[in-house]
Amino acid sequence: MQKEITKRARLYGVAAILLAIVLVSMCHQLGYLPQIPNSTTSAMATFASFEELHDFLKKNSQPQGWYVYKDALGGATVFLSPATRGPQALMEGNTQFGVIISDLQHSTTNVQVTGVDEADSVKTDDHGYIYLITGNNITILKGYPPEEAEIVSVITFTDISPVGIFVDGDRLAVLGSKYNSAQTTYYDVRWSYFTDVSTYAKIYDVSNRSEPELLTTYTTSGSYFNSRMIREYVYFVSSTPAYYTLDVLPGLLIDKVNLPKIESNGNSKEVSPMDIHYSNVTDNYYMFTTIVAMNVQNITEEPSHKTIMTGGASAMYVSMNNVYISYPGADKTSLYRIHIEGNTISPEAQGEVPGSILNQFSMDEHNDYFRIATTTWEGTQKNNVYVFNMNLTMVGNLSGLAPGEHIYSARFMGNKCYLVTFVSIDPLFVIDLSDPANPAVLGQLKIPGYSDYLHPYDENHLIGVGKHTVEADQEYFAWYQGVKIALFDVSNVSNPVQIANYTIGDRGSDSPVLRDHKAFLFDRQRNLLVIPALVAEIDPSEYPGEIPPYAYGKPVWQGAMVFNVTLEKGFELRGGITHIENAAEQPDWNHYVQRSLYIENMLYTISNAKVKMNNLEDLTLIKEIRVG
Repeated sequence: MQKEITKRARLYGVAAILLAIVLVSMCHQLGYLPQIPNSTTSAMATFASFEELHDFLKKNSQPQGWYVYKDALGGATVFLSPATRGPQALMEGNTQFGVIISDLQHSTTNVQVTGVDEADSVKTDDHGYIYLITGNNITILKGYPPEEAEIVSVITFTDISPVGIFVDGDRLAVLGSKYNSAQTTYYDVRWSYFTDVSTYAKIYDVSNRSEPELLTTYTTSGSYFNSRMIREYVYFVSSTPAYYTLDVLPGLLIDKVNLPKIESNGNSKEVSPMDIHYSNVTDNYYMFTTIVAMNVQNITEEPSHKTIMTGGASAMYVSMNNVYISYPGADKTSLYRIHIEGNTISPEAQGEVPGSILNQFSMDEHNDYFRIATTTWEGTQKNNVYVFNMNLTMVGNLSGLAPGEHIYSARFMGNKCYLVTFVSIDPLFVIDLSDPANPAVLGQLKIPGYSDYLHPYDENHLIGVGKHTVEADQEYFAWYQGVKIALFDVSNVSNPVQIANYTIGDRGSDSPVLRDHKAFLFDRQRNLLVIPALVAEIDPSEYPGEIPPYAYGKPVWQGAMVFNVTLEKGFELRGGITHIENAAEQPDWNHYVQRSLYIENMLYTISNAKVKMNNLEDLTLIKEIRVG
């Protein structure tokens, strides 16, 4: 009888565990975000002992259930509590698309802050070589001169999935993640669970592009979050759950904390609790966020790292001297500032701001002040701009903008902030931040449509990329139409005006620029603007009389649209370059153009399948190379 009771108890226990796992998974899939309680600005301390870290998690975490977990760097299978959303990819100053004059003139990745490079799937160097992520490969292509263009080497990965690359001289940095999963059986019930996610940084010597040489590998437990490169240093961030755990052994439960691990060239070690920074803030769940600095030019310099126990990570802004990481709660966003200088990483401040942010462009640093734009919900949506000092103490705010709307795009430029909010018509706000304690609206422009991305044309003009819209009969509603690019004159700050616009296609048209600024190619000196786009068109014969605003067009073309853009003439379409024979027949995602760049007088368009080379003067095709 006792054995039967024990067996039933075990079965009920396993059932409870499985039910909890399902519930946690459902919460995650439905987008549940646990609430973050009120907290105050504070500096970050470190734990004095393993026991202090363990007790902190037990006291401050609010249990969410149980979870099954296995560390990919060597840990054992454990049951965890409290459960979080689990290790997963949490994927998220001002500049123009720059030109480097060295051996060759070429475009570079479109980044937010001058001097702060961002990892991307495509990079080029001063010698005419192009580096591409193609599936689980890195393809190195000799791109210039185009007559000699060819694939010179392919780096194939079996252990990681590359997510971004950097190129610095003769060094290539590859960042990627490794995902592990397994299956187990409990009383004839077989089910799958994920194990751990690890983040890898691999540095290659590519002085001989045809034979890249792996120099070093650095691994952190946790999912890849984001990265930047400043001069010769790559800074990358990974996140892994902070749990106190129960190891399940025959007749024994061992209570412990699962610490993040660091591995350098095969040598693995746990991060000590005494090296983990934190703020004394109660939260629903915690993540270990690890920031690593690697010198890609001097691999004998040991990479440095710092781990912070945060609420998680959702967006990252990086200036020349600081990394800012944000984490969204139910009604506020937590902020962390980490000072960086070479291989020195110093967690220095933690704070919070009301509301949620859109993306990295919602944040900015200028003259030792941190600025951030948020949307709050207080019965209705409202939009705000807050100014913090370097301790992340609020010193000024402007709140209550555009009630009932939310932010679609933001751009900080010096002492100005430009915000686009939208519900049925697009207000472009010009906000003065010259007095950090008193942000003020200088002017606004209301026009049909909205901008998802704002890019500086010069100090007095902006390019916006978004959607054209048609107001509906219902209040607070509009029908999205084609992709809209607009040119704004903000020289008269009290009266910004739209001086030019161009609409690509009908309702159903799309562009990756709406979601990823790295797909945007602009060079003011060349009057060049290139935007990848999917063009949808409506057949008027299908709609007798007036075409309704809700009608969707059918895809007819996808590729790179090449414009001349000037203040005098606005947007002039020069032509388009496609990698697809017939876009109307069937979507061919592998041939969708995602990136473009130029080297000297050649324009390169890039899809997962091929690279095309066209003359920049007349867009004639010179050569194409299949890469996937």
